Amino acid sequence: MKISRSTGYALVAVGYIAQYYKEGAVLASRISKQYNIPLEYLLKILQQLVRANVLRSKRGPRGGFFLARPAENITLLEIIEAVDGPLFSHLQLAEQTNNEPFSLKMEKVCRQATEKVRDIFNAAKLGDTLAD
Repeated sequence: MKISRSTGYALVAVGYIAQYYKEGAVLASRISKQYNIPLEYLLKILQQLVRANVLRSKRGPRGGFFLARPAENITLLEIIEAVDGPLFSHLQLAEQTNNEPFSLKMEKVCRQATEKVRDIFNAAKLGDTLAD
């Protein structure tokens, strides 16, 4: 499994927004400068998170980004899938090998591993990652 750079930026940005939500909306430019993330790239990622109902955005002088829900109700899986799409095993070894027994077993192992990873990310709440 590989987590994309975009997803890494999304995790950092959502974590930052969650950490500073008490101060109000967080500007993308603030996150961009703090972590050296290209602003235009970050804005596209943040909009994906808005569409996925992880974040809310507000325009104007007091605008910026907010969490769409409490951090305790947002999973890391939601953040990852908002950017990279659904996390699943898309191997087709059995099809490729005309259902050779080894490929069926390999596919099953890969599917089980992916399910466990999904379960771990789904159980990990954004709120649990924040400092007290």
